[in-house]
Amino acid sequence: MSATIDPIIPADLDLEAEILRMKKEKGAVLLAHYYQESEIQDLADHLGDSLALAQAAKQAKAEVIVFAGVHFMAETAKIVNPEATVVIPDMDAGCSLADSCPGHELAAWKAEHPDHKVIAYINCTAETKAQADIICTSGNAEKVVASFPEDQPILFVPDKNLGAWLNKELGRNMDLWPGTCVVHETFSERKIVEEMARHPKALFIAHPECEEAVLQHAHFVGSTKKLLDFVRESDAQEFIVGTETGILHEMGKQAPGKTLIAAPYDENSCNCNECPYMKLNTLEKLYLCLRDLEPRIEMDEDLRLKALVPMERMLAL
Repeated sequence: MSATIDPIIPADLDLEAEILRMKKEKGAVLLAHYYQESEIQDLADHLGDSLALAQAAKQAKAEVIVFAGVHFMAETAKIVNPEATVVIPDMDAGCSLADSCPGHELAAWKAEHPDHKVIAYINCTAETKAQADIICTSGNAEKVVASFPEDQPILFVPDKNLGAWLNKELGRNMDLWPGTCVVHETFSERKIVEEMARHPKALFIAHPECEEAVLQHAHFVGSTKKLLDFVRESDAQEFIVGTETGILHEMGKQAPGKTLIAAPYDENSCNCNECPYMKLNTLEKLYLCLRDLEPRIEMDEDLRLKALVPMERMLAL
C-alpha cells in the first residue's frame, strides 16, 4: 500500500530538518536516485544512478536504509544488504520495465532457449534477477555483455531499446525481451529535431533506453551518470537532455551556467519526461517513512540468495 499522508503532520513542521534529525537518531542512510524531486536529492547521503546506489547499499553500515527511488531499487538494496532494515517512501513506486518481465515468464523463455545465458538489466524484480546469470546497469552494460564470448547466445531482459543499442554498439545478436521505459519511449524524434534546429549550438545527449529513432540524433549516449559527467566535462554550453528531468537538478549544480533543455516528448502520450513512479515519493512520505520505518522491503531468504548470485557477479566485474 502507498504511504498515506498523515493529517496530523503540523503544517509548519520543517520536514528537511526533521528528516536529518531522524536519520541521525535512527542510524539511517538515505539513498536517492537522480530522478527524485530536488528536495529529496539534496537530503541524500548518497545520490546516484542504479549502479552507484547498488554499490552504496552493499557498503552501507547503517541499521536502516531509506531508499528514495523505485521498488526494484529498494529490493536490490535488501538483496545485497540483508541485515539492514530497508524502507521506501511509497511501496507503489514501481517501474514499467520491471512490470514487463515477471520472473515466471522469463523462466519459460529460458526453458525455450537452454543454450542461452541471461543478462538482466537491473530494472527488474528480485524474481526476475533470480533467473539471470548476471545483472547489468546502463552504466556497465557494455562491459557485462563484452564479458561473454561473441559466440555465446544471450537473452537480454527487460529493455529492448537498451538491448538494441548494445547489439549495435558491440556487434552482438542478443535476443531481446520486449520491455520499455514509460519515460524514455515517449520522447518525440520530430520534436527533438525541431528543438535541435532552434538551438543549433546545443548537444543532444540521450539515455540508451530511448528508441533507436531518437538515439540516432544524439551527440552522446550514456547512462544517467555518464550524461551528468558529459555535461560537466564538455566545453559545450547548451544541452538537450534525453532522460528523466530529475537529473537536471544535479546537472545544474555540477555545471552551473550551462543551459539545460529537457528533451520534448510526444504530447499524444499519457506520459511525459517525468517518471510517474519516481515522483510518487515526496518529502512528506519520506518523513513518515523515517518516522515509522514503514513500508519495509521484506524478502524470502531463498529468493534473496538466488537473486544475489547474479548481482554479486556484476559487482565483482
